[in-house]
Amino acid sequence: MEFARGRILDIGCGAARHSLYLQEKGFDVLGIDVSPLAVRVCRLRGLKKAEVMSIEDVDFKPDSFETILVMGNNFGLFGGFEKARRLLKRFHKMTSRNALIIAETRDPYKTDNPAHLEYQELNRKRGRMSGQLRIRIRFRKYATRWFDYLIVSKAEMKEILKGTGWKVKGFIDSGDSGYVALIDKETSSPTA
Repeated sequence: MEFARGRILDIGCGAARHSLYLQEKGFDVLGIDVSPLAVRVCRLRGLKKAEVMSIEDVDFKPDSFETILVMGNNFGLFGGFEKARRLLKRFHKMTSRNALIIAETRDPYKTDNPAHLEYQELNRKRGRMSGQLRIRIRFRKYATRWFDYLIVSKAEMKEILKGTGWKVKGFIDSGDSGYVALIDKETSSPTA
């Protein structure tokens, strides 16, 4: 969180763990989540700005944010290669000149679990990225709709970013398969 700056958009904010921390540090933070109940919890916990919104619906005017957070493995919300590129280009248009994306994900290749390796192979045969998952979230009697979720290696992340107007500034490793990417806005506009 030490890299966050300016106005902040927290995508998939959940119960506002990151948003509240940054708000307490004096930042102007908007937390968004597709779950109305999560947004309600955010507000009850004291987040001043929280809206029900999916990552696909994020579309703000230029210079709206200096930092975009996609923490809690929420880089996965990009869902797939093409969707990620499309949304990253949109994020480029709505952020300030020196914007930063702070994104958390996992490297799908750092496993020896046979079930994971088999799933990755099946994905490749279907023309999907190895770490592209089809999931839904369940809690007791509640369940979301099925959706695509994407976990990527560092090399795959760099490939996704090409031509979107963003580039990796650096990585923060966790010691296992998880990592955080610091993604800088390039001065050039995205390519078509």
